[in-house]
Amino acid sequence: MADAKAYDLKAVGASFCIYGDFLAGGRYGSGHINDTFAITYDQAGTKIRYILQRINHNIFKNPVAVMENIQRVTAHLGAKMAGKPEGSRHILTLVPARDGRPYFQDAAGNTWRCYLFIEKATTYDIITGVEQARKAAGSFGAFQGLLVDLPGRLHETIPNFHNTESRFEALEKAIAADAAGRAKLCQPEIEFALKHKHLASALLDLQRKGLVPERVTHNDTKLNNVMLDDATGEGICVIDLDTVMPGLALHDFGDMIRTATSPAAEDEQDLSKVTMRMPYFEALVQGYLSTAGSFLNQTEKDNLALGGQILTFECGIRFLADFLAGDVYFKVHKENHNLHRCRTQFKLAADIGAKLDAMNALVKTLDKK
Repeated sequence: MADAKAYDLKAVGASFCIYGDFLAGGRYGSGHINDTFAITYDQAGTKIRYILQRINHNIFKNPVAVMENIQRVTAHLGAKMAGKPEGSRHILTLVPARDGRPYFQDAAGNTWRCYLFIEKATTYDIITGVEQARKAAGSFGAFQGLLVDLPGRLHETIPNFHNTESRFEALEKAIAADAAGRAKLCQPEIEFALKHKHLASALLDLQRKGLVPERVTHNDTKLNNVMLDDATGEGICVIDLDTVMPGLALHDFGDMIRTATSPAAEDEQDLSKVTMRMPYFEALVQGYLSTAGSFLNQTEKDNLALGGQILTFECGIRFLADFLAGDVYFKVHKENHNLHRCRTQFKLAADIGAKLDAMNALVKTLDKK
């Protein structure tokens, strides 16, 4: 990522409908994809902050489509929250550019957007307890629920993002090509992937049979994409809307399981630390069903746990394919980094598989309450 000094934040900010005198700007948050900055203005004696972001064109090839999605989604959410107490704290609010568009493109071809800064709320990179998991899951469920009646279909900003069959085909090609000569280093992982190939089609088969519907989904349901109120700890706003597009509710909940239930780091080399913690899964289900239970159908509810196994498996095969290709997509910081990441995902997928019956039984129990 470029340093904040690489951009004239005052000039970029002046391209949006922001009033007052520019005071300062600097990098903000811990995101790894877009360049995110907080900019501060003096507005009649009061300091007001905004979030300014430069969209990563390498990941999002069509940033205009991304912004069209975000504009539609935030406008729909804004209409739902209009008139409610602190409604503007519960949604992202785009600040329009001075030409009326929801984004600004500078002379260098960068695409920028600006949001109102949501004060007195924080995002957390690491879950510290089951209550955080419950609150985050409830927020994502509420987010999906508010978008159930969004008219029309959103752009697919990253085609086949959670198409596990497509991801598996990419892995098979990477194995056959062995472009970096690394296949000999990961035979157990290759064998695990091939043995579990049936997982790649499981959710998509349910969709093809008409048993689970396409919905508007977030597609990156990590804890740090929910802002929690500093005073109450309640989830107040879902952020990072770049990947909001058509998908399956099971993709979103599955990724919650993947990112919230294991205490181990994504690249943990001691695989004995990688485990699916049932109390965290229970908290996720409780939180999610409290807000999403009213619109999910029975097949979606029955396959919540399976979604976790499949999304974890999908992430593992992506890491494995990239390792075989020579680390061309995910940034690596040490030798065999993608292989270590793959191993943690496969260990977690295996543990979820071993506990699947118990997880399904728990979902049924909680769904009756």
